[in-house]
Amino acid sequence: MALRIIFMGTPAFSVATLKALHAAGHHIVAAYSQPPRPGGRRGLDLQKSPVHQAAEELGIEVRHPLNFRDPADREAFAALQADVAVVVAYGLLLPQAILDGTRLGCYNGHASLLPRWRGAAPIQRAIMAGDAETGMMVMKMDKGLDTGPVALTRKIAIAPDMTAGELHDALSLVGAEAMVEAMALLEKGALETVAQPEEGVLYAAKIDKAETRVDFARPAREVHDHIRGLAPFPGAWTEIEVGGKPERVKLLASHLAEADGQRGAPGTLLDDHLTVACGTGAVSLVRLQKAGGKPLDAQDFLRGTPLAKGTVIA
Repeated sequence: MALRIIFMGTPAFSVATLKALHAAGHHIVAAYSQPPRPGGRRGLDLQKSPVHQAAEELGIEVRHPLNFRDPADREAFAALQADVAVVVAYGLLLPQAILDGTRLGCYNGHASLLPRWRGAAPIQRAIMAGDAETGMMVMKMDKGLDTGPVALTRKIAIAPDMTAGELHDALSLVGAEAMVEAMALLEKGALETVAQPEEGVLYAAKIDKAETRVDFARPAREVHDHIRGLAPFPGAWTEIEVGGKPERVKLLASHLAEADGQRGAPGTLLDDHLTVACGTGAVSLVRLQKAGGKPLDAQDFLRGTPLAKGTVIA
């Protein structure tokens, strides 16, 4: 028999799991998502979240309480008489009344190898730290922040030049498959959980705007990981002088470069192809974007903004 599932998620990352559970034949009794937010070109239109839009396309009722402090919202949740709640990047900490509001509890799809990278930005933090692998975990939720026991783990390698956007898309699909498998086991009464180890806990704090500027004084490996860990959003950035004025430019892709014995102060271009000296080593900038412009490969960027060897960017 199919499970009665409440799905809770908000961004595009969550959509694959919602669709996979629906395709697997489970009865999604409602989808909870963050409320529509102002958006559009002028910020005047209310924009439904990706999960909200996907749920409506599937004919699923959508609910978006601001929080669950109102007893009426908690009662409405319990009244759905769901077997289980599936949570993927919902965006709210759930109170105990919600964690206990279904027959079998709440299961979360989390994008890290717990207990490493608990918290809001596990994909970005894994890349920024230079991790060689990460994964998706299906975890039974408790009142802590990503502290519950783990039911399933799916690992994925992080390629040397992989960006956060690329890893995001890969993990979204892996997570959908893992959650479908977990729910099949739960339906049979065969889903087992294991407590997370107490050692190795790291927190993936939300990305702060203050940390997005590139510091070329750091080693090339750290600069490269910083760039790809923030690509495409919010985007690492530097300032480049254009027409005598500094202009902010996002750096959306890079790779480690061979400096061929050339050295320069951090931020110095070592050639005419956007190879930049770092504290140690160098990186090649592969994809860039001016403010208000579209992303461009390095060659196309240089056509519009010629930068000669010896130029210093910061």
